[in-house]
Amino acid sequence: MAIAAQRREQEEVPIQLSAMIDITFLLLIFFMVTTKITEEKKKLDINLPIAPDGIVPDELGERDIINLDGEGNYYIGDNAVTKEELKAHLKKRFINAPPLKIYLRADANSPAKRIKEFMKMAAEVGAVEVIFASYKKPQ
Repeated sequence: MAIAAQRREQEEVPIQLSAMIDITFLLLIFFMVTTKITEEKKKLDINLPIAPDGIVPDELGERDIINLDGEGNYYIGDNAVTKEELKAHLKKRFINAPPLKIYLRADANSPAKRIKEFMKMAAEVGAVEVIFASYKKPQ
């Protein structure tokens, strides 16, 4: 009888792995979907300028991606918008999910006037940070 009592004390409780596997798959699907959405916003063919000393920021995921083509047209993702529509979008984005951080992908041939106009618009709606996309020149 002493041996039977000793065996009961040493038995281990089994770990339920199915719940952990379910959570892992849900997280995997979440990250796959959000990555796809971010890549879609960068789909527009833009000839980015070259910056020899360009630095890639650690986080880009929480930024609104705005594209500006060589002719000075604005795009939210790959959807063309007017200046007024873009400003309304940025205001709404600032209200719904502050702080407003922007990733501007401006074509190397974009008119400087449009970039200046965009920076003024971003400041007016409350953007706390705007970064510019560029290619880093290989050394």
